Amino acid sequence: MTPLDAVPLWMAIPVAFFVVLGSTLTLIGALGFARLRSFYDRLHAPTLATSWGTGGIIIASALMFSVLEERAVIHEFFIGFCIVVTTPVTLMMLARAALLRDQDEKSPVLPPEMQIRPEGRDDARVD
Repeated sequence: MTPLDAVPLWMAIPVAFFVVLGSTLTLIGALGFARLRSFYDRLHAPTLATSWGTGGIIIASALMFSVLEERAVIHEFFIGFCIVVTTPVTLMMLARAALLRDQDEKSPVLPPEMQIRPEGRDDARVD
């Protein structure tokens, strides 16, 4: 007998649902990352997939181990909280760095109104 035999059907169904949901969202993000052409387009898909896909997997894991260990398992939500908080911050830092790079290089990717840096922004670059 394995520990998974102790999981009742009423708990296995929601756990399976959240695992499939989280995995599907992560797969969608990976496909978006592979298919989208622009760096700015590629930022969105993996970021959303990381946040929501991780959330589904964490909910499934917390439910499963709460039943198996017969106590509330909540430390996984702390891990998920850290991922959900740090992922958008990383997205913003990467987007800002790419925007400054493209402004310096006068990239044709940017629309004309974004190719000029606003006043006071030239100090962001260290030579």
